[in-house]
This record gives sequence, structure tokens and C-alpha cells, in this order.
Amino acid sequence: MTVAFVVLIALAGGALAGLFGVGGGIIFVPALALGLGLSQLHAEATSLLAIIPTAAVGSWRQVRYGNVALRTAVVVGIGSFLGVQGCAIVATQLPEHLLRRLFGAFLLVTAAHLVWRTRRA
Repeated sequence: MTVAFVVLIALAGGALAGLFGVGGGIIFVPALALGLGLSQLHAEATSLLAIIPTAAVGSWRQVRYGNVALRTAVVVGIGSFLGVQGCAIVATQLPEHLLRRLFGAFLLVTAAHLVWRTRRA
């Protein structure tokens, strides 16, 4: 059952990432924390590692289509790398309940932003 659940999570995250450019963390973290019982920190770390192949394949395909501004991608990549390093240190120092609430707040803000952009368009 666990393997089937993980495969289902991976397919859902990959489908959302392919269609919308998002989905990995939004799907993986809650599913890993709630469905498999991982701690919030372990779910986030596992999600980050699982996103690497999705991002690599998606980026490769989009570069082939000519949809990537390489200079911008490098700058964003460097900033993301530095942000992950710093925030990983912070995340390991936060209590589990606070990290979970911060992630929940992030999901709510992201959802509200998506609704606002959709209604505006």
C-alpha cells in the first residue's frame, strides 16, 4: 500500500508540475506528512529531493522549446540555492508545530494569490 501511495503522489505532483509549473511541494509535503506520517521537516526535505528530477526534466523540455531565459534561470538558481541553505538551517531550529503552521500559512497565501490572479485575468 505504501509503494502505491508514493507512486500516486509522484504522478500527481509530476502532472501538476508539467501542466502548471507547480505542484511538487504543494502535493508532496502534505501527502508525506499526513499520508505517510513523516515529520514536517522530513516531508519538506524529501519533497525537495524528489523535485530535482522533475525540475531537471521539465527544464530540459522547456529549454528545447526555447521557453527559458538562461541568464534569468541562472540568477534564480543561485538565489534559490542560497535561500535553501539558509532556510534549511532555520527550519531545523524551529519547533515541529511552528514549521507545520508556517507551511500551512504558505499554502493559504499561495492559494489566495492564485485565486486573485485568476479572477483578475
